[in-house]
Amino acid sequence: MIEVRQLTKSFQNHEVLTNVDLTVNKGSIYGLIGANGSGKTTLIKHLVGIYKQDAGEVTISGTKVFENNHIKEHVSYIPDEVYSFSMSSIKNMASFYKKIYPNWNAQRYISMLQAFELDENRRINKLSKGMQKQVAFILTLSTMPEVMILDEPIDGLDPFMRKKVWKYIVEDVAEREMSVLISSHNLKELETICDHVGILHKGKMLIERDLDDLKSDVHKIQVAYKAGVPEEVTKNVHIMHQEKHGTVDLFIVKGEKKEVLSKFNQYNPMILDILPLTLEEIFIYELGGMGYEIQNVIF
Repeated sequence: MIEVRQLTKSFQNHEVLTNVDLTVNKGSIYGLIGANGSGKTTLIKHLVGIYKQDAGEVTISGTKVFENNHIKEHVSYIPDEVYSFSMSSIKNMASFYKKIYPNWNAQRYISMLQAFELDENRRINKLSKGMQKQVAFILTLSTMPEVMILDEPIDGLDPFMRKKVWKYIVEDVAEREMSVLISSHNLKELETICDHVGILHKGKMLIERDLDDLKSDVHKIQVAYKAGVPEEVTKNVHIMHQEKHGTVDLFIVKGEKKEVLSKFNQYNPMILDILPLTLEEIFIYELGGMGYEIQNVIF
């Protein structure tokens, strides 16, 4: 299990992370999301022991991460830009990983090479970006990690390869209770694989929730009234966003579903529908609710 408590980090008097709390349970897939510059990569570099916090605590399985080689033997990390030694073949890098990680699984390594149709004698720096990412996943998953940290992991992979990678990860979570944290701008994909999400905003953890619970608390309401939306409705409901389409008003509303619907129903609407809400929409409107300029959010 990953636990972060009151993590604070500054660079040259600029505070990048402020009192961040984060929990990734054993056997969970956690999606870390946020706009560019929100501090996601800085947070991840604390989780894998690259950075030392100015204040707070970062632990994995109850043990501090920084300068702890024993913990790092069981933690794998795939950054946005993968790295391999110059001139190394896949086979060379596999030998290197085998020396570092005590749980190296040679059988899985061979099996994954065959599944991804890669020749282990090929030099990694001669492969395409997508194929280099495939190699990173083969090597990383062959270490049989207890914790896996991924920063924009599927960038450069085609849809077929992405599906194959997620299959391996989900199987390890189900069978070995591996804990996974994924930082990605691909919210549609995160929505299909994650059970928990954290929204990081300007270096602070805005929301950390079970994904199903998060969705149950925010609703998209489509409604039409004969004489327009009664003022009492907008006063009594927590509205995150509102827009009008002809005679129909669209609301993004936070609150308990039954209570929200009863307040809209109270004034006899001609139309009242509750529509599916995506993680991407929740993210955008949560940031909009913080006064953030939505047009600056990049996916």
